[in-house]
Amino acid sequence: MRLFFAIIIALSSAFTFRSGAEFSFLDRNHDFTDAKEGVLLEHDFVFTNSGSLPLIISDYKVACSCTKISFPDKPILPNEKGVVHLSFDTKGKYGFQSRKIELFSNASKKVKLSFRVFVI
Repeated sequence: MRLFFAIIIALSSAFTFRSGAEFSFLDRNHDFTDAKEGVLLEHDFVFTNSGSLPLIISDYKVACSCTKISFPDKPILPNEKGVVHLSFDTKGKYGFQSRKIELFSNASKKVKLSFRVFVI
């Protein structure tokens, strides 16, 4: 009987650690076309939860308040799609702009998104 429970625990542990919540993005980097100063640029990063557990995004980190992110406030179930929406305000920005976004979630790997634009 002990052997039976040991096997059940080992198998459930193996499946639990094998795959949790996982992001699978179509593209993690985006290049905007040249933009005029003062324009609000927007882009959607589409992803799928390719893991076996619900994916929960809790927060994000950016270097500048000119960059805003919105993300699903409900868990994304396995094999479901979600969108991380990016808004970048070019007001007061000139020249080449490159930004990185770090997402905080229950995924096993850190996720970083990025975008670039030349502001005229």
